[in-house]
Amino acid sequence: MSASPATNVNARVVIVGAGPVGLTAALVLARRGLPVTVLEAGSQLAAESRASTFHPPTLEMLADLGVGDALMERGLVAGSFQFRDRNEGPVATLDLSLLAGDTRFPFRLQCEQNKLTPLLLNALGRYPGTEVRFGARVAAVERTSRGVHAVLGDGSRVRGAWLVGADGAHSAVRHSVGAEFHGMTYPERFMVASLNEDPGAVLHDLAPIAYVLDPDEWMVLLRTPDHWRVLLPTPEGTSDEAELLRLPRRLLDITRDVRGPDIAHASVYRVHQRVAGTFRSGRVLLCGDAAHVNNPLGGMGMNSGIHDAVLMGSALADLMTGEGSEEELIACAEERRTCALRYVGAEAHANWERLRTRDPAERARLLADLRAMTADPVAARRSLLRSSMIDSLRGARWSR
Repeated sequence: MSASPATNVNARVVIVGAGPVGLTAALVLARRGLPVTVLEAGSQLAAESRASTFHPPTLEMLADLGVGDALMERGLVAGSFQFRDRNEGPVATLDLSLLAGDTRFPFRLQCEQNKLTPLLLNALGRYPGTEVRFGARVAAVERTSRGVHAVLGDGSRVRGAWLVGADGAHSAVRHSVGAEFHGMTYPERFMVASLNEDPGAVLHDLAPIAYVLDPDEWMVLLRTPDHWRVLLPTPEGTSDEAELLRLPRRLLDITRDVRGPDIAHASVYRVHQRVAGTFRSGRVLLCGDAAHVNNPLGGMGMNSGIHDAVLMGSALADLMTGEGSEEELIACAEERRTCALRYVGAEAHANWERLRTRDPAERARLLADLRAMTADPVAARRSLLRSSMIDSLRGARWSR
């Protein structure tokens, strides 16, 4: 998969952001012999767990990049996920082994993203011409006739032939190139907490990933190597501090302790559903949260960002090494934007709607449909192809 090293300084690609998306893009390019500079505002890799689900196509991509085995060693294989009623218990459990004919990885891997980024950083160290600079906050982007300048907070500039913005939802790169960020903000805040105990001791037949339906207070439970994580909606009109204080009482049904579960840490945040007006502006590409954000239900945010990095990174490498064209890069960027609009955002929003269904008749139909789907292997596989993001990549090429 390697090519002859591109030694011309004008071939350098500047990548803004050293999260899983930015470092993946850097590794894709470095493996093709292109010099890369990664600029990260933080003083080190982010320690927050944030995303924690890796879908089958993402595992395939990371395996192709040489970091899959190490990630598997650090993660927890989830062979199934389920829908539950918060009062009645399991409704439908989907067996991911039904995807064995569709992917090398017929499961989800539960592993916090902060365990992936050190693996990517270490892999980058094996390629000459690659540098990662911490404490390098990018404030703006300047485009010239010969390339792109990343303007740092101290006024200095880093020059590249191309620049990839992977600097998150508040992307300075996106703002600098003037790409609009269309979408909406969800009416409630989301709360995520990590628990120091196993809800499976209380909840009957709990799968490692559970979407808990309830019209008043839906919930998602995710097992990770270190904790169980719980995601809950949080209403308007209250402070974050008050919600954190009452969290243990909200979780009395998943613990044997009358005081509520032992909570390792928790946070409350706003959730948005937005997509940039373009993923390519001249010699600037946008990937991951810099290009699109969505609610976390279904675990598609980080995964789709890694897909952006691999697919657009590969198309850019093809262009820069003479193996592809600018038209192909333009088409790839447009395809990734279409995927964010029609697939990732739509699927994540549908998950939110499903969890909070209130009308009794509609809710009864939903539960009946879920039961019928899991009883039919063909229908179950069809659903899994979509929820596991395999359908979103039909026809896409990422390995060489």
